[in-house]
Amino acid sequence: MNSPTLTIDVVSDVVCPWCYIGKRKLEAALASAGAGDLPTTVIRWHPFQLNPDMPTLGVPRKQYLEDKFGGPQRAAEIYERVRAAGQAVGLQLNIDGITRQPNTLAAHALIAFAQQGDADGNDIKERLLKAYFVENRFIGDALVLAEIAEEAGLSASAAQTFVTDPQQLAHVAQADAHVRGLGINGVPFFIFNQAVTLSGAQDPAILLAAMQQASKAKFG
Repeated sequence: MNSPTLTIDVVSDVVCPWCYIGKRKLEAALASAGAGDLPTTVIRWHPFQLNPDMPTLGVPRKQYLEDKFGGPQRAAEIYERVRAAGQAVGLQLNIDGITRQPNTLAAHALIAFAQQGDADGNDIKERLLKAYFVENRFIGDALVLAEIAEEAGLSASAAQTFVTDPQQLAHVAQADAHVRGLGINGVPFFIFNQAVTLSGAQDPAILLAAMQQASKAKFG
């Protein structure tokens, strides 16, 4: 008999700071004392593009801030809160160091590449978030994605082939469209055992309660 598992589906983007913060809060919930009674957890990452119409080669960050927030001053006010929230969970987000806003379709394809079969996409997800928000690497570039794959112990050439394959990119776009069709229009979005959902970078205690609720509903 298979042991019970708690499936955690996370819909998020790799250029979403609240998704990075939400990931840390999920990790904190899973590491808390109250998580000891949870069944084995399986985390699955699902794509969501904050900017699905972003050009393939991205745009200069300054242009992006002008278009999205009306300019750097308004963006600075918003990101000050983001930075503080990041610091609260141990993240030093170098948002000002970002020079180019990427299209994230290929980055999501890299996560799909890592999640093939029984592989765990958590490491690649973490590396992509760190590459963008801390190291300020341009994760819209297939060569950069191949480097990140290699750093994670995956085949750089196979990864590059995967993230430039039109069919694989189409699958990612379809997955993005699917979650939007479910009514998900903001990320991070958490789904526990296909039963209990939470939207936003919720505190660990709230995430833990949702996981306990989902586990109780399924396993009693």
